[in-house]
Amino acid sequence: MDVEATRDADGWTKEAPARWDAAKAAAFGDLPPTLFGLGTPADGDPLADEWWRAEDGRGVIGYGRLDDSWGDAEILIVVHPDRRGEGLGALVLDRLEREAGRRHLNYVYNVVPLTHPDREEVSAWLRAHGFEEKADGELRKRVPRSDVN
Repeated sequence: MDVEATRDADGWTKEAPARWDAAKAAAFGDLPPTLFGLGTPADGDPLADEWWRAEDGRGVIGYGRLDDSWGDAEILIVVHPDRRGEGLGALVLDRLEREAGRRHLNYVYNVVPLTHPDREEVSAWLRAHGFEEKADGELRKRVPRSDVN
C-alpha cells in the first residue's frame, strides 16, 4: 500500500507498513525506543501495531500508535522534541481517539514506563486530557461517545 495514499488533508498519514526510520528516531529524540517496548530497531525495520504520522508545513510533528485488542486500545503519542509544548500532543491524541471511535472501541489507555524520564509530567498530561489512573499505573480514558456513532 502506498503510504501517501492514506494521508488526509490535515497531514495525518496512516503508515502501511509502519517502519522505523530517521523521522521516527528524530521524533523520539533522547527517548530510547526500548522504553516503549520497541526494542532497538534499525532503519527500515517493520513496527508492530498501527502507526500514523502527523505533519504540518514545517515537517513531522510526531506519531501516534494504536494497538487494539478486546475492545480497547493501547496508545503511544510521540511529539518531535522541537515541537513539544505547542499543543500538538493533543492533536495526535484527538486523532487516535477518532480512530478508536471508528472501531467502536471502549477505552484508550497508556502505561507510562516507570523509567520514563518525564513520567510524572506525562502522567499529569494524560490526566489533564481525561485519563483516569488505575492502581496498577494504567491511565485509561473512555472513547467519547460522539466518536463511536
